[in-house]
Amino acid sequence: MITYHNATLEDLPFIVDVYNSTIAGRQATADTEPVSVESRLEWFYLHNPKNLPIWLIKYQDQPCGWISLSSFYGRPAFYKTVEISLYLHQDFRGKKIGQFMVDKIEQFAKQAGIEAIFSYVFGHNLPSVNLFKKMQYQQWGLLPKVAELDNVQRDLLILGKRLDS
Repeated sequence: MITYHNATLEDLPFIVDVYNSTIAGRQATADTEPVSVESRLEWFYLHNPKNLPIWLIKYQDQPCGWISLSSFYGRPAFYKTVEISLYLHQDFRGKKIGQFMVDKIEQFAKQAGIEAIFSYVFGHNLPSVNLFKKMQYQQWGLLPKVAELDNVQRDLLILGKRLDS
C-alpha cells in the first residue's frame, strides 16, 4: 500500500538521504557530492502544502521517497507552471510507486490551478524518461551535452505536460 503525507521538517533528513543516495548513480541529479540537511532548508521552506507541496512517500508503512512541486523560474507570469521532482530509494524502484505518485500529484496540481507541469531529466536516465512518457509527458526541450558527470557530457531533457487540456 502506498501512502503519503505533507513533509515536515522532521522528514527533511530522510528526504536528503534519499536524494544523496542517487548522486553516485549519476542519473538523477547534477549534484556530484552529497548535500547537507542545512543546505536544503531554504528549498524546503520555498514549498507549502497549498500549492507547492513536498510529500513523503511510504510503501507498506516504510518511508521510501518523496515527490515535490516547485515554482518555475520565480517570475509571476509562470505561477501556473511547476516543476515536478520524484526521488525513490533504490530498494523501492520498479514497484509502480512513481507512476502512482505522479498521478496523485497531478490531480493535486489540477485542483490547485496548475496548468503545466514539467521535469528536468537526464537523457540517459531511462527509468525516469520512460515513467514520464508513460504518464503522457512530451519532450518540450533538449539541452544537449550541458552537464558533465564523470567526464561524460550528458543531455538534459525537459519533459512536460499540460494539465488544462
